[in-house]
Amino acid sequence: YRICGELHRKPLPPPRDPTPWHALDPEGALARLGTSREGLDRRAVAARRRTPQSRKSAVFELGSAITDELFSPLAPLLAAGAALSAAVGSLADAAMVGGVVGVNALVGGAQRFRTERAITDLTRSSRRKVAVRRDGHVTEIDAEELVKGDIVLLAAGDVVPADCRVIETDSLEVDASGLTGESLPVRKAAEPCFEDSVSDRSSMLYEGTSIASGHVTACVVAVGQETEARRGGAAFRRTAVDTGVERRMRDLIDLTGPVAFAAGVGVVGSGLLRGRKLEDLVGTGVSLAVASVPEGLPLLATAAQLAAAKRLSVRGALVRNARSIEALGRVDTLCVDKTGTVTEGRIELAALSDGELLEPLAEAAPERRRVLGAALRASPQAPGDWSRSDPTDVALWRGARRLDISPLDGCPGWRRVSELPFEAGRGYHAVVGHGAAGMMLSVKGAPEVLLERCVRWRTADGERELDAELGGHLARRATEIARRGLRVLAVAESTGDGAVDPTILEDLTFVGFIALRDPVRPTARQALAAIRSAGVGTVMITGDHPSTAHAIAVELGLAADPEVMSGTELSQLTDAELDARLPDVTVFARVTPSQKVRIVRALQRVGRTVAMVGDGSNDAPAIRLANVGVAIGHHSSEAARNAADVVLTDERIETLVDAIAEGRALWISVRDAVSILVGGNLGEIGFTLLAGLLAGRPPLSARQLLLVNVLTDVAPAMAIALKPPSRQTLEALAHEGPEASLGAPLTRDIGVRALVTASGAGAAWTAARLMGDRKGASTTALLALVGTQLGQTLASGGLTPMVLGTNVLSVTTLAAIVQTPGLSRLFGCRPLGPVGWGIALASSAAATAAGTFVPPLVEDWLYRTRREDGPLWIPEILHLPEPPVAALEGEIAEGPPSARGRLEGDG
Repeated sequence: YRICGELHRKPLPPPRDPTPWHALDPEGALARLGTSREGLDRRAVAARRRTPQSRKSAVFELGSAITDELFSPLAPLLAAGAALSAAVGSLADAAMVGGVVGVNALVGGAQRFRTERAITDLTRSSRRKVAVRRDGHVTEIDAEELVKGDIVLLAAGDVVPADCRVIETDSLEVDASGLTGESLPVRKAAEPCFEDSVSDRSSMLYEGTSIASGHVTACVVAVGQETEARRGGAAFRRTAVDTGVERRMRDLIDLTGPVAFAAGVGVVGSGLLRGRKLEDLVGTGVSLAVASVPEGLPLLATAAQLAAAKRLSVRGALVRNARSIEALGRVDTLCVDKTGTVTEGRIELAALSDGELLEPLAEAAPERRRVLGAALRASPQAPGDWSRSDPTDVALWRGARRLDISPLDGCPGWRRVSELPFEAGRGYHAVVGHGAAGMMLSVKGAPEVLLERCVRWRTADGERELDAELGGHLARRATEIARRGLRVLAVAESTGDGAVDPTILEDLTFVGFIALRDPVRPTARQALAAIRSAGVGTVMITGDHPSTAHAIAVELGLAADPEVMSGTELSQLTDAELDARLPDVTVFARVTPSQKVRIVRALQRVGRTVAMVGDGSNDAPAIRLANVGVAIGHHSSEAARNAADVVLTDERIETLVDAIAEGRALWISVRDAVSILVGGNLGEIGFTLLAGLLAGRPPLSARQLLLVNVLTDVAPAMAIALKPPSRQTLEALAHEGPEASLGAPLTRDIGVRALVTASGAGAAWTAARLMGDRKGASTTALLALVGTQLGQTLASGGLTPMVLGTNVLSVTTLAAIVQTPGLSRLFGCRPLGPVGWGIALASSAAATAAGTFVPPLVEDWLYRTRREDGPLWIPEILHLPEPPVAALEGEIAEGPPSARGRLEGDG
């Protein structure tokens, strides 16, 4: 029903535009759309503007959510119970079952409504901006305001805001992995294309893909629901698969039917054995079956993940997909891009070298300053907008302004003629300019790329032939500079002919090195240490020189002597060889975007749960592929933010520690909530069956069982699921995970809570029977049954406002019903005096205290037995998994938390 309802509410897609935009030439496409390269005028924009879709009213959304809850997976069981009650003539009980269904639907629907509204609000702040040309002027608008015929201007790192026909390009490559699945960037051009497949249309850009490199001017041909992405249905989002929490919830839901049926049959069977009539038993059997259904179970995981997402949003982490909170708790490998992630992302020019001396920027001699002049000639022209330019080029121009150096230094009269922009796969930027001495080719790029193309070395004494020995000397010099944690670029020049082509980059003259730095964030080392202490391995991935990467890794404390694998070495390994090397490699350097994808895929192939943290457009494919993708801050590229599940809006790497802690703590919250909900229901079943066998009739009436269901099922468990974690440190949460939290420990906790619930009610019922009549014993047992479950809720949830509020509301409601004569008779109770209340409260308190303190004492006893005699190991007794070795470095590696704390205190 829910799926059908969602399909019914979803608007039909508009008719598909049959125009083959990819096959038209640029001018033909512009003419068909009634626009030009200068863009639309104001009147044309107003005429084409879409009618904005108003947000559905809160009342309508709430009503839909409640209706959906009425058709939840457990609703058929409850409806069957109401029908059976009515069939045997118990219309009042049938009405109460219907009331239970309605109350649970109201609570669940309200929570689902809040969930969907909060997710919408959390993502509303990430509206996309786009540069558009209108009336011949370039301005920036929200992507939602685009209309057909708009001319958009996109550069590397931008996300394509709508389906567009390419008009002009400059070395354009597009990451279309979210749409087509291709991991490598694809080239795009303005020439018409006659391919049918979307992935092969080289003249088209599609919404949600991102610009990997280059620049493009394009014309919008489809917006909103007309785009290929919207038609494909939630493209660019990972396929929604059940998470570990949701799978466990589904398994428990699948068990609900058999358990409910068995409970009802058990009550009826025990009564028949004692000679009671069937019609007198059916109502109670149906009510017990209804009471055993954990109505709030389907919503617990969703509510817990949303609550964690809202808490993280306050602390600077925008969770775009709440399901990723659970995945964060399973992460065991963290891949971090260096620049802008563990460093400040603020590249600055640090030093200059002519190949021999390395001098700080402020102290550079004239012969070293000429290296900077050559580097400026090999760079894009000084940007008007620093924010949209490459950080390396910005650092060069800012450093040059400090020293009052220009491209004319060393080449009077120089002016730019043509250039070949930098690309990750190429490794350099080349510019041809014309000066007093004629045409000159200037190149800056990676030393390992340029040095092998150089045949001369320009020194203060003139040019020298660069033989193998001198070439090796320069390569070693670059390595020495990089080992200081500096990023090194080589600068070379030669005569040119006016055109730039990769084939002419030979016969170069080496000019010098420029050294740049990106300071490590002050808190990065501590944050990564905390993450490692929780058993999460850290892998640094960077495009920098291996020596630079090695120095930064040491500074971050990743290892005393981390093993570094270069992109060149990586490209020579087969997948099997890479898998074998992964455990030893801490740093990957000089890697391309496609190699980042390969690294993440390899880690997943060997069974790791990977979080990828980055900020650049070249990180976007790896961020999208990882189990959890994380983008750093507002300065990150739009491509990275669009691909990420989590965006650290405060740009602090330490916020990631909070995010992983929330993911780990989610398992505790869900385990506590589920154990209270399911354990309480099983305790009700156990008490009712055992007391019924002893007394010959069920201790509680059908209405009393339904009352217990209303007071203890949904609200208390939901309060536990939504509460903030009490243990925030990753060390304390190191052992939490799918099996450690929702496997055998959950089964154990359910059993303990069921035993505590049944024991508290059973003790109260027995004591009251010895001191009073049957109705008084039934009322006392009702109070103890509710009180024991609420007491366990308090013990698990603490004194948080929501836990206290739900408990006070339930207790107040129960007291009012019991002590009000008319209501008390309706539910088969009678008002109690001090003795009855005392018995109920004492039994509840004693059972709750036993359930809280006895299991840890037993665990301590098992631990001591193992320490003294050696025959027992707690995980073997309790069927717990061994803790990860990495999580125990520097800690006492054995024993339960209570024993470990005592041993640490004793030294």
